[in-house]
Amino acid sequence: MSGVCKNIFDVAKKGNISSEYVIPYGNDKAKIDLSIMDTLQSKKDGKLVLVTAITPSKAGEGKTTTSIALADGMAKIKQDAMLCLREPSLGPVFGIKGGATGGGLASLTPAEDINLHFTGDMHALTSSINLISAVIDNHIFQGNELNIDPSRILWKRALDMNDRALRSVTVLQDEKKANPRHDEFVITVASEMMAILCLATSKQDFLNRVNNILVAYDYNNNPVYLKSLKISHAIYKLMKNAFDPNLVQTLEGNPCIVHGGPFANIAHGCNSLFATRLGLKLSPIVITEAGFAADLGAEKFLDIKCRVGNLHPDCVVMVATIRALKMHGGVAFENVNEENVDALLKGLPNLKQHMENIDKYGVPCVICINHFESDSEKETETLNNWCKANGYDVAYCDAFSKGGDGAIDLAKLVCKTLEEKESHFHYLYDEKASIYDKIEKICKEIYRADDVEYTDIAKAQIADFIKLGFDKTPICIAKTPQSFTDNPKILGAPRGFKITIREVRLSAGANFIVPLTGSIMTMPGLPKVPAAVKMEDLPL
Repeated sequence: MSGVCKNIFDVAKKGNISSEYVIPYGNDKAKIDLSIMDTLQSKKDGKLVLVTAITPSKAGEGKTTTSIALADGMAKIKQDAMLCLREPSLGPVFGIKGGATGGGLASLTPAEDINLHFTGDMHALTSSINLISAVIDNHIFQGNELNIDPSRILWKRALDMNDRALRSVTVLQDEKKANPRHDEFVITVASEMMAILCLATSKQDFLNRVNNILVAYDYNNNPVYLKSLKISHAIYKLMKNAFDPNLVQTLEGNPCIVHGGPFANIAHGCNSLFATRLGLKLSPIVITEAGFAADLGAEKFLDIKCRVGNLHPDCVVMVATIRALKMHGGVAFENVNEENVDALLKGLPNLKQHMENIDKYGVPCVICINHFESDSEKETETLNNWCKANGYDVAYCDAFSKGGDGAIDLAKLVCKTLEEKESHFHYLYDEKASIYDKIEKICKEIYRADDVEYTDIAKAQIADFIKLGFDKTPICIAKTPQSFTDNPKILGAPRGFKITIREVRLSAGANFIVPLTGSIMTMPGLPKVPAAVKMEDLPL
């Protein structure tokens, strides 16, 4: 590893991107002019590799670190590959998780820029979201020609920050011509606008989807779509630079496209179709990830993103750590570094369920164990024997401390899988099935719930969406990432539980239904000691 950041034009050249399509933001990052796709249409798509993980825990899994490591490992074995990741949100950057640019020697650079302002995509998204809210309230103030019912405004304001105080607010409090009303903010990465950016297949498709956003109902219970506000062109102007994917590099100088960043617990959790499709034209292998565990990010990648983008994944990498598996086996976080083979065995059903779930999609899946120094020989041997007994291919990755050299075995295993195993990818459910059938398919087959319960509010909302003709759409369940259940405290691979759908929202522009389970929030809060406070000890 050189440790020296390459000029972005050199990185672009390594990624087969002609300099005329590179829009530099300084020397170390750039946007890629999407018009490059016009020159690549005749090229055959590369193979698509999805990196996902077991149910996350405080012990850590390192999915993004592994994705970066795999790209660097591919370079070590002289295999061209393009890495496509999501943009970080300021919420987790200053909250619990910290940055989202990998770790150790398996990282992206310039990390601080990527984690903070980057190239302005999040600003464009947040501004577009709040422009819609401002225009809705102004329209009502100026006479309300559309007869909008203020109590039934569906569109939410946004901020790309964890701020629990904004979950419930009063707007128009001192406005003499309007009545105060309850409102709420969502975090930018959970907004429908983010989903639309990441699912749009073209700039025109983006514009069409924006016009289709259901923003409110009128006093006669008729839907009000954004096209009636006549601001879609203004939004397009705000977003036009954000359409272009961003180019950065790993610490080892390998190209990475970073674009779009929805959460996977409260959104669909995948980078943009713009970026993934570009990567597939530029490289024989594209490595991408989906947020959180396979029951959330991977399910949404396979059932939503692949369906919309007509993508056909060729291999899945399931990331796990022995530390995390021991936590799923009942070990407290404080004791995860201590050898405990019994706990490891008790935690393995979590890994097995995720592997079984991927198998339902017909895509070959390999296991990557993100190595920690605390992993004992006995634990490693136990895990190897378990993988062999279950017919799973496994590789160990030690890229945090060794960089790409620590991911060579993983890179070789993925290449072997791509060469020797054929993907028979198919979706979990038929999107033409009923909303109830699709929700229950996910809850019963992926989470393994016995039953699904719906509140009266959820049932009424589903009935409304059916009347509007949005019953033949994919499902994007909002659920805790910390458990297969809707209770974050239940680890492992539980059985004998129910999932409760308390509310259902419609993302008409994104074209999916969002059932909310348990106590999941679309505006996260900060922990007692936020990552922002921990930065006090870092150099300026």
